[in-house]
Amino acid sequence: MGKQSMNGKVCLVTGSNSGTGYAAALELAKAGATVVMLCRNQEKGKTAQKEIIKSSGNKTVDLLIADLSNLDQVDNAVKDFKSQYNRLDVLLNNAGGILEERRVTPQGLEESFAANYLGPFLLTQLLLDILIKSAPSRIIDVSSIANMYGKINFDDLQTTQKYTYRKAYSQAKLAQLMASYELAEHLKDTGVTVNAMHPGAVASGFQQKFSGAQRVVSNIVFKIVGSPPEKAAGTMVYLATSPDVEKVTGKFYWNYKETWSSKDSRNAALRKRMWKETERILSELGYPLGKEC
Repeated sequence: MGKQSMNGKVCLVTGSNSGTGYAAALELAKAGATVVMLCRNQEKGKTAQKEIIKSSGNKTVDLLIADLSNLDQVDNAVKDFKSQYNRLDVLLNNAGGILEERRVTPQGLEESFAANYLGPFLLTQLLLDILIKSAPSRIIDVSSIANMYGKINFDDLQTTQKYTYRKAYSQAKLAQLMASYELAEHLKDTGVTVNAMHPGAVASGFQQKFSGAQRVVSNIVFKIVGSPPEKAAGTMVYLATSPDVEKVTGKFYWNYKETWSSKDSRNAALRKRMWKETERILSELGYPLGKEC
């Protein structure tokens, strides 16, 4: 896949201080884009920012700090972005993670649900106006094949009962993919495309969130079957830059190719119900969404 020039383009990449996010941000910087890194940890973010500037030779690499599981920080990050930029050509929602034990965010949300779904959802919605103004523009959601195992439990979206990281993560990733498909429908005729992708088993330290025996087993598995972050990032960069997919929207990719997703993710009625429930949750937390939603 040949590299596309991204001169004059602004790309926001979440979770870009390490792993696939870092690799994608680096490639976009090498292609000439203005890259805005949105990272949770300021120290790690600054280190990665310096490395990307040095490796790419591109000085237009900026840094914003926000934990996507904290909706107030998401809101502040968007305000900071809009105070500095008047366009956004690519939003790459890469950040996410697995939590071995249940934790609660400052807004009272289960953290896996917030970090993998609700935070990126709110980030995207708050940036829609500038994405539409900048069209043709692209949204890429880094989802997971875990959507195949997810079930939306409308009676317990926050996984308060019988929490397991598998159940919480797969539900969040299914919700994220459903939102990607639904948003693609909402944004038809705006010039903004929305696609999702599965990065594969990436040997990027993602499994270090586990502890004890689970961490040992995960390390072994990822060493055997894991791909380097650069390989997974290739599909992200392809979706962000390639003219081949400039008008493609509402699809799910794996290794540069459109692929299948779960039956539930393709259920229009279920997607719309999840969207309305998401709007309700955000509204109750003080983030009512606008007409774009």
